[in-house]
Amino acid sequence: MRIEDKHIVYFLGIGGIGMSALARWFLHLGKKVYGYDKTETPLTLKLVEEGAIIHYDDAVENIASEVLNAKEDVLVVFTPAVPKNHKELNYFHENNFSVLKRSEVLGLITKDLYSVAVAGTHGKTTTSSMIAHILKSAGRSSMALMGGILQGYESNLIIEGEHSKDTIAILEADEYDRSFLRLSPDIAVVTSADPDHLDIYGAHEEMKSSFQEFIQKVKPNGHVFINEILISWLAMEKQGISSHTYALGGKVNYAKNTHISDTDFVFDFHGENDVLEGVRLAIPGYHNVENAIVAIAVCLQLGIEKTHIKAALSSFKGVKRRFEYHLKSENLVYIDDYAHHPVEIKAFIGSVKQMYPGKKITAIFQPHLFTRTRDFVDGFAESLSMADEVILMNIYPARELPIEGITSKIIFDKITHKNKHIIEDAKLLDTVDSMDFEVILTIGAGNIDRFVASIATLLKEKV
Repeated sequence: MRIEDKHIVYFLGIGGIGMSALARWFLHLGKKVYGYDKTETPLTLKLVEEGAIIHYDDAVENIASEVLNAKEDVLVVFTPAVPKNHKELNYFHENNFSVLKRSEVLGLITKDLYSVAVAGTHGKTTTSSMIAHILKSAGRSSMALMGGILQGYESNLIIEGEHSKDTIAILEADEYDRSFLRLSPDIAVVTSADPDHLDIYGAHEEMKSSFQEFIQKVKPNGHVFINEILISWLAMEKQGISSHTYALGGKVNYAKNTHISDTDFVFDFHGENDVLEGVRLAIPGYHNVENAIVAIAVCLQLGIEKTHIKAALSSFKGVKRRFEYHLKSENLVYIDDYAHHPVEIKAFIGSVKQMYPGKKITAIFQPHLFTRTRDFVDGFAESLSMADEVILMNIYPARELPIEGITSKIIFDKITHKNKHIIEDAKLLDTVDSMDFEVILTIGAGNIDRFVASIATLLKEKV
């Protein structure tokens, strides 16, 4: 099937962060974009502003007649989050429409482009966004489909120059449902591979095998950049592929003289053939310095000038819900972050503690998925115990049904200090309003983001 021959694209789950980026790409190409999602969100409203036609009830009669009557002209794209009993999805299958997973579409639109694919259980959104921002700042023809909304762009689709055979595609390679195995990049990055999605993989070893398979998908004469902590098991053995490592304190592609200046992180990059002194990163955290290290290494491989790279990183504003400041005063700080895995939470809270020593840190956390809570309860309790005070919300179920005995209380019981609370979602704002804070964090990948603006408003009244 040739995507170029399809002039109407119908998205099932159009409000997902990855799906919405793809929808924006097809709008950019002049295609007609229709879609369904379960709920109206600021992202779906923005897509409607940009030209998409979206509805929110799963019913075949809601599908536009233009779609139903032009089967040969329609491409249907769906996400694995759409349930198998979805009426519209089943209608398209039963009536022989062209139906593809998002990952299959990504593979098709990038197969003839030079592509950079960033994989990892955490770090991939920020790393791929850094690469996209550097390429755009340097004026290099590129298109990037991101898993987050870039601050300063207010979009998850970043485009530079006219689309041509010389355009570089930057993608997030999603390990969920093994989607990244649909890609064959010229450059692959693996930032991390901590156990996750065990509802899909069953065991960490099985997930590791998929990451190994992913890097074997790299095209001939390509490059793989692997976080040094993974090289004991993630090895590139494909002939003709160049393998590179990186790490915060690694042997090659590493940072030196890292220090905090105000709240910026400043470091010297030491690469295989280049040194960049005084790189300034406005988004905090040592984990983001490590993300910047591999972004620099990839962009040097792509031939971007060192001066362009340094300038771009200093102007990189980050990704929404990744260490995003909502209040930053002398007496009160509020930061929101998407972290939803124990390793991410540990890195986030650890960086905050280094930046604000002696301040009381309050973490509000919404667990994401019953299975993830069950599988990593000890890790969640350990990482959250780093905060001075913890407020736990109910588990956000996403695609899952409840599991007996799996609630936020199993984390609560294992947090090692007594300054902890469990609250119903509806009581969150009243709780925040009644308390005093020094540094407050909201953490989670569910719908905790719907409270962020209101929390910020309440806190600004306290300053």
